[in-house]
Amino acid sequence: MTRDFIHINDFIILVEEAKTTSIEVDICRFEEPLIAVAFYGSGNVDLAVNYNKQSKKFQHTKGLALSFYADDNVEFEHSISPDKNLECIVIATAIQNIDQLPNQEGEIFRDLLQELMNPKDNYVEGPSFFMTPEMERIVDAIFANQYSGKTKMMFFRSQITALLSHFFGQLALMHNTDSKTEYRDKLNEVRDLLISNLDNPPSLTEISKQIGLNTTKLKKEFKAVFGVPVFKYLHNERLFKAHKLISEHQTTVQEAAWQVGYDSLSSFSNAFAKKFGYRPSQIK
Repeated sequence: MTRDFIHINDFIILVEEAKTTSIEVDICRFEEPLIAVAFYGSGNVDLAVNYNKQSKKFQHTKGLALSFYADDNVEFEHSISPDKNLECIVIATAIQNIDQLPNQEGEIFRDLLQELMNPKDNYVEGPSFFMTPEMERIVDAIFANQYSGKTKMMFFRSQITALLSHFFGQLALMHNTDSKTEYRDKLNEVRDLLISNLDNPPSLTEISKQIGLNTTKLKKEFKAVFGVPVFKYLHNERLFKAHKLISEHQTTVQEAAWQVGYDSLSSFSNAFAKKFGYRPSQIK
């Protein structure tokens, strides 16, 4: 278990990571009332938020961005197991600090997280959604960070600013759409289908039949929640997965291309270069 606290302006940044060979429970709480946004990485850990004899459970956290207010009576319980490791970034600030945030960030908090400004309970949940591929890339980069000292702080400052910008940008888009939360479970299922079948994904017609949404509704709702069309999301996930396989020396470039569904090495290399700005063979 690693737990780093970083202070940037009036934000408290918690970067928490844990892997285990057995089932473990990690419990944490804040020392003071805070408004926060939590971003969950690839570990897909189980989360329970316990307060006032209530418990809100999240069993699918991979890629989740969750905003909330919590005081020191709220307990956050992560159930970690060998196949569900913990990767969590929390960006938090006290309500009294909102108006002191730089670059009009306080106004953005008040406009888009209104329900958290005047909490009526120990825990109040704000908007949540699953991150866009760009947000997931930032989270992955933070956990892969190898910098230290002043360079590490510079890196974190830039990445946290970018992550918050994407979060509020996506939130603004959601405020301007009629996408309903009733479709979230179905869209999560679509997301899982795509990620589980990167090499041979089902067609839109097959997905529609499986989840019970017509293709027009599926495309509209998926883009509203995830920020990109269905197969653009698949395309990005393929390339991020390939990048991870190659950079962690798990496969060769050719094997990575095959594993994410590319039959042509040249097509894979061109798509990779367009996405990341360099070819897969250039990864050190």
